[in-house]
Amino acid sequence: MKLLVVDEKKELFGEPYVLRVGGWTLERYLEEAPDNLIWEYVRGEVVMYSPATAEHQDLVFFLARLLAGYCEAKGLGKVFMGPAAVRILPDVVREPDIFVISPEDIPKAKGVPLELRPILVVEVVSSSTRTMDLREKALDYAEARIPEYWAVDPQQKEIWVHRLGERGYDVRRIEAGRAESLSLPGFHLKLEWLFRETLPPADECLKEILQQG
Repeated sequence: MKLLVVDEKKELFGEPYVLRVGGWTLERYLEEAPDNLIWEYVRGEVVMYSPATAEHQDLVFFLARLLAGYCEAKGLGKVFMGPAAVRILPDVVREPDIFVISPEDIPKAKGVPLELRPILVVEVVSSSTRTMDLREKALDYAEARIPEYWAVDPQQKEIWVHRLGERGYDVRRIEAGRAESLSLPGFHLKLEWLFRETLPPADECLKEILQQG
């Protein structure tokens, strides 16, 4: 099945969008969702996203390099990037920008969707996904008992750090300094690295994280 999002002139829609289509089953989603686009399954709906900007992908790749390098050096797990799909609830399959699984779950990381619980999820927020990232996805990740969820917002230059408590997530908004992870002890991000026109060399940032972690 191929879907095209067009405007009133029947031209391909150029603005960022989130498209929700109801009446789907999990089986149909797994059979028809493309493996090169972000499609998620949420309680009978398929959620489709417009192609990511170069700036979005650049930041996602930068964060993934830092996380993967740190996890490998410390033996703390394995990093995946979207469109890898993970079934976090019986009727919810998400494709986070980045997620980390524990060392114990690495042997389970097979097939589609992955049937495991990440220890950290990271979403890079865009104008079209801000409400979903900060509200809907946060509720789903909390219900799934994912210990830690970071929403990195380059437009507002802030990180929303969600940590699991007894009644859901305890949320902290970080606008300066650095964000520190509890799920990955010693891992941190300096906000000055993230919200600039040109990202710094990932290797240099990783070296600093490892030295301080």
